[in-house]
Amino acid sequence: MDVRIFVEPQQGASYGDQLAVALAAERLGFSAFFRSDHYLRMGGGSALPGPTDAWATLAGLARETSTIRLGTLLSSATFRHPGPLAITVAQVDEMSGGRVELGLGAGWFAEEHAAYGIPFPGTAQRFDWLEEQLAIIHGMWTTPAGDRFSHAGQRWPVVDSPCLPRPVQQPHPPIVVGGKGLRRTPALAARYATEFNVPFPVAAEVEPTFARVRGACDAIGRDPDSLVYSVALVACCGADEAELGRRAAAISREPDELRRNGIAGTPQECLDRVGVFAELGVTRLYLQILDMADLDHLEVLANALL
Repeated sequence: MDVRIFVEPQQGASYGDQLAVALAAERLGFSAFFRSDHYLRMGGGSALPGPTDAWATLAGLARETSTIRLGTLLSSATFRHPGPLAITVAQVDEMSGGRVELGLGAGWFAEEHAAYGIPFPGTAQRFDWLEEQLAIIHGMWTTPAGDRFSHAGQRWPVVDSPCLPRPVQQPHPPIVVGGKGLRRTPALAARYATEFNVPFPVAAEVEPTFARVRGACDAIGRDPDSLVYSVALVACCGADEAELGRRAAAISREPDELRRNGIAGTPQECLDRVGVFAELGVTRLYLQILDMADLDHLEVLANALL
């Protein structure tokens, strides 16, 4: 199982907090540091220090880390135009020496759009935007060097693009598509994604969700095994029940609820829980770390799972 660290900085983390987690994750042997892409805190509590832009953050981390992979889970198609996003990700890919991955989704959090003046149309239109963004970004990154790319899109028509800069990774940086949708999400993953991610599933959801993606691959003649199949789950691990309880309380959760819905418990319980998802076909796991100040937690998880 490939194990990655995933954080939610909009809940109250500075760039420095994220750097500390990324460096610890790199030192401990986790394969990647991913972050959410949100502009507003969810739930109660202090809004300080405020949001950090995902791609500005990853550009900084690209220069301050050496080996760990970096990416978003997931950037919203409502936030950025696809051409400039393709440029940004390609530039961060160069800054990192080829360690960047782009997770892209339709967006869902209406309040953050209202808070920062970002248009938020209905679900169907957001998926139209996501499909067009994936077509443009994938098209720009896979157009042969020296050729031009055009796209007759309804929202973002592209005319005679030189598709520059070129990403370091070829044929392109990995693209992650995720969600539990029944039709459009599997189809978009099959057509454009390197990886398909299911966010915070119960175990019973995993196999049927993966099966829909595999079916969508079959429908267009793609090998379903050419995708990576991953899940994201909250992590909370303690050497004993008291330590687990302290960590659960720090993120306002209950140990038993975390055991049901995440990777939680003692180190052996966490390892056993990972085994459950491995048997369901998961080959990559994102551990959602909600208390970014607790770097010792990363070490406990590394010792249990790596």
